[in-house]
Amino acid sequence: MKESRFVAKSALIIVILNLGSKFLGFVRETLIAAKFGSGMETDTFFIALATTGLITELIRQAISTTFVPVLSEIEAKEGKKGKVIHTSNMINVIIIVSIILLILTWFISPLIVRLTAKGFEGEQFKLAVVLFKIGLFKILFCGVIGSLTGFLHSEKRYLSAAAIGFPFNCVYIIYLIFFSGIFGIKGLMVAAVTAVLSQLIIQIPEARKAGLKYKLVFDITDKYIKKIFYLSGPILMSVAINDVNVIIDKTLASDLVAGSISALNYASKLNGLILGVFVSAITTVIFPLLAKESNSDNIENLKKIMTYGVNLILLITIPATFGLIILSKPIVRVAFERGAFTPSDTLMASSALIFYSSGLTASSLRLLITRVYYSLQDTKTPMINGLISVGLNIILNLILIKFMAHTGLAFATSISTTITTLLMFYRLKKKIGPLGTKNYIITLIKSVLASAVMGAFAYVVYHGLYGLLGVSKLYNFISLLVAVGLSVILYVILCYLLKIKISIYKESH
Repeated sequence: MKESRFVAKSALIIVILNLGSKFLGFVRETLIAAKFGSGMETDTFFIALATTGLITELIRQAISTTFVPVLSEIEAKEGKKGKVIHTSNMINVIIIVSIILLILTWFISPLIVRLTAKGFEGEQFKLAVVLFKIGLFKILFCGVIGSLTGFLHSEKRYLSAAAIGFPFNCVYIIYLIFFSGIFGIKGLMVAAVTAVLSQLIIQIPEARKAGLKYKLVFDITDKYIKKIFYLSGPILMSVAINDVNVIIDKTLASDLVAGSISALNYASKLNGLILGVFVSAITTVIFPLLAKESNSDNIENLKKIMTYGVNLILLITIPATFGLIILSKPIVRVAFERGAFTPSDTLMASSALIFYSSGLTASSLRLLITRVYYSLQDTKTPMINGLISVGLNIILNLILIKFMAHTGLAFATSISTTITTLLMFYRLKKKIGPLGTKNYIITLIKSVLASAVMGAFAYVVYHGLYGLLGVSKLYNFISLLVAVGLSVILYVILCYLLKIKISIYKESH
């Protein structure tokens, strides 16, 4: 019971911090638009930012993800002291590797910009190279951030790692308000680098509090360092595979009517909000627990923790799916319909949202099940599964786009994700034995029943209120807010009446 409450409490804190960070991110984007508008400079900035961001996020994710299970193994064999020494060594090694990578990419930066922005010529190309070179300095910090995040998560400390979006966005906002008129677009990229540095700075106090005392050790032959780099390879491939999927969808959508790419982009962001705020909070908290049980060879307890996570995700994503499908139009209308975003754009984006959200539960479960594989120090299976997903997605894209246009691309993503998620569960069952599928199915059925009633209620409440209040953006927002709020209350009551229970587990000692 104690551990279950810890997961719920930690996840709630992360959700709150994520929501706050998302709001600041919205303010940041609004200020960039207000200060720099939409033109050559901003196009160049966003391309340079995206390219450097891809490099830094690949490094950060690969290290933070692989470091957690390896640190659990170190602690089981060498205790907390060994864990601190190996973390210091990892930080020092990754700093040297980052410096080498920075120097290499600096010299080939014109080639990289040419590949990622082939349409840029003359002054725009020169500016892109300059901005890219400035942005490369983020590489110096991302590996250390990944190392500290892994250490903190292994210590079950999530506050600073979840709060890094706050200093990140605040640096941007301060620059945009006070200095953008002086230093322009190049200064904005400097602010982007400083924002990443602020993420590192905010983690240091909590890392010290958790017992991390930095030591000047450097051993490239360390077997655990070798293991981290070995495990990181497939993760880098997995992240790259996901990006390939997005690129393929956008490439195919470019042959459709104007606005198809944007419709997919807006719908994907709304669908991803559930993943980015709620599901990521659950997987973040559960991952270190899984890693600890794996390294203690307590597979039965690992299964219990996994069951707890699966049931939590089902209880969150199934009603979210019903809500996104039933209220897709008012949701898109409230989120985006203003200025150049027209009612016809709302129709295109909402139809894409319906088909993206049909795969929300599968996407969420895949995120969790991938962490189970990582906790078992198996990074190859998720990578292979990702390759299967890309191949399946391409086939379904080519078939469904003929009949469903841009919505076919969204539906193909959902179908391929659902199939590959089921494959991952099947492979895991082969790897560690029975997973308690009956428990999942019971929770699934009860949640679907509760969500169906909730969805019908939400539809009636929204359209009833909207009809009474009248047609306006404000009334649409009020109607949507009331419908969602009352529906959540009804869903909780229905879950109680249906006696939906999630497994309670206790941590092994």
